[in-house]
Order: sequence, then structure tokens, then C-alpha cells
Amino acid sequence: MVVASATGLFRTILILIGGFVLLRFLGQLMRAKRNMEEERSLLARQRKFEEEKRKTAQNSGKTKIIRDAGSAPVEDVDFEELD
Repeated sequence: MVVASATGLFRTILILIGGFVLLRFLGQLMRAKRNMEEERSLLARQRKFEEEKRKTAQNSGKTKIIRDAGSAPVEDVDFEELD
């Protein structure tokens, strides 16, 4: 026969509360870690975008000639004067 005691009940309730508090703390810790990783990723993408933007602005108006066309056939293009 199992008899429930007040101290056993109190200890069980404290263990359950401690477990919930621990799980909540771990959840907040994991959420903070995820947010930090997301922020790092966002900053890396932003830096890459700014670098591409700077390179594009630096090469604006310049002509680039590619010598090796590979195995693709080259087409001549005719231009017309517009009025």
C-alpha cells in the first residue's frame, strides 16, 4: 500500500516546477542563439550586397571584352541609328 505524504507531494511539485523553469530557460537560450545566427547571416548578406553595389558603381560605364567565348557560336549584331 502506498501512502502519500505531504513532504513527498511538496517535493514532487517542486521538481515539476523546476523542470518547467529549466525547459523555459533552455527555450529562451535556444531562441537567443537562433536570433544571433540569423543576425549574423543578415549582416553577411548585407555586406555582400554593399560590396556588389560598390563594384557595380565602380565599373559603371566601362566596357568588358571577353576573349574566350568557349564552344558557343558567336553572332554578329547589326546596329541601327535611332532618330
